[in-house]
Formats: sequence, C-alpha cells, structure tokens
Amino acid sequence: MSRRDLTGAVDFGVLDRTTGGDDGVAEEVLGLFVQQAEVWAPLLDVREDGWRDAVHTLRGAAAGIGARELAEACADAEASEKAAAPPLLDRVRDALDRALADVAAWRHELMLRSLRG
Repeated sequence: MSRRDLTGAVDFGVLDRTTGGDDGVAEEVLGLFVQQAEVWAPLLDVREDGWRDAVHTLRGAAAGIGARELAEACADAEASEKAAAPPLLDRVRDALDRALADVAAWRHELMLRSLRG
C-alpha cells in the first residue's frame, strides 16, 4: 500500500493538525486507532450487548483521525433504536473497512518517510 491507495475515507489533514505534523506521533495515534478497531469491531452487531458502546468509542476515535464518514455512521447507529440498527451497523463496518485501508496506506507512507530520513 502507498499514498496512491488512499480513498479519501480519512482526512489526514485532521491528523496532521492534531499531531502538529509529527510523524512519530501520527504513527502512534494511527496504531491506537487500529487497536481500537480490533477491539470494538467484533461488537458491531445488535446481538452483542456492547454494540452501542462500540460505535460510541469508534466514533470518537474516527473523529480524532479525520475519518468523518465513519464518525457519522457511528453517530447514526448510536442514536438508533436497536431494531433499526442492523443496516446502520453494516454502514459502520463498511466505513471502518475503508478507514482502515486508508490508515494502512498512510502508515506505509509514514514508514517510507522515516526511511528517507
């Protein structure tokens, strides 16, 4: 993956402003985002008691890195009634997949930058 693989699911300008342009801090924040996704993604199902907590947590993490589409999908799912949530959680999972793909491409770019030094 590389920068050319970015889809626009994440606005890395938000991350850059948050981290003050420090690539090391950006890598750390993105690593934490990936860890959060691994923890919470299995709960994105209304049969799981923690589904609403999962979308709430992912919403905050997404907003912090500039994954606006994911944050909005999470907000919609969080605000929904349980009966209406399944298609909204599908939307969250799809947005999460797109955000994670962009994060992987950006982390690859950060690694290349560090090698160029």
